[in-house]
Amino acid sequence: MRTIDHTTGGAGTDRGRAARAGVPLIPLPRASVQETLRTASPARTASAVPSSASTGVADLLRGPVRPARVLMSAPAAVYLQVPTDRGSDVVGVLTSDAARLPLGCVLFRPSNGRPLVSLPSGAPAEVGGGRIVVGDLVVRAAAWWDPRPRLPSPRPALLPEGVRQLRTTLYGEGVPHSAFTLPGLPAGPGGPLAALRGAVRRADLDAALRTAARLVGLGPGLTPAGDDVMAGTMAGLVLLGHPAAERFAAGVYSLAAGRTTELSRALLRHAAAGRVSGEYAAVLQGLVGERPLGPAIEGLLATGSTSGRAMALGLCTAIDLVDRTTRVR
Repeated sequence: MRTIDHTTGGAGTDRGRAARAGVPLIPLPRASVQETLRTASPARTASAVPSSASTGVADLLRGPVRPARVLMSAPAAVYLQVPTDRGSDVVGVLTSDAARLPLGCVLFRPSNGRPLVSLPSGAPAEVGGGRIVVGDLVVRAAAWWDPRPRLPSPRPALLPEGVRQLRTTLYGEGVPHSAFTLPGLPAGPGGPLAALRGAVRRADLDAALRTAARLVGLGPGLTPAGDDVMAGTMAGLVLLGHPAAERFAAGVYSLAAGRTTELSRALLRHAAAGRVSGEYAAVLQGLVGERPLGPAIEGLLATGSTSGRAMALGLCTAIDLVDRTTRVR
């Protein structure tokens, strides 16, 4: 697929780098490229590091230059909070070996090369005009990828053996689902995961939504495990075509304000639109038979300390809700 280069040269180089990084690329309208050229500083654009940017943050990158601040920096990712007309949003600069989040600009370099700057939380940055400026690093969007996976139909049929493989890998062979736990989340029959399983067994979407009030913001870290479970569920319902997916996603997202981190809240917003990490998308594509499923499941479960397992649990929850509430048996 063709890439868009935002400078007057170097398109072939960026295209080759993107292909080697395995980033799915899509074109954006030519007008947006012209606007980027008009607003970008020629000197800074010429020296900028190219990236493949998610279309989920295209409005931020193509819009006016806005002040931002560092939420967190690590060798594999720098996350920036950007004020917007609707409050604030988050964009990430990610190395090629980081989880490919739907709010990220993916560099064509791994973290072991130390391409990212280390800055304290609150350090100033800029986002817009076709680039991100953080410390001495200037990143431009040389190509774009769509974080909403393309599936065969609005309500795709999943391979039964694939669903069994996902469940077995997640829960363990012969282990009851009720024994599944996540670090940082209360276990046992009175815990939120047990309540979520009960809602699924009853095919009660409203009860699942009430459980979200117990899960959102629950757990440690920048993306609490409870949020990741809900993000996986929301995105799964949207992408698998559940008729009440929009209502469910809106209800979960409304709980996030003031209850969780800015990064996690932004990821919940993307999940509500069906925009997911590359690792989550790969599992869905494996479940419809479009790519090998085993490596995709392993890649998702290896994401973060708990995020991948929590997202996989959310996907399994969505699959069960779709099966029990919409499909004729």
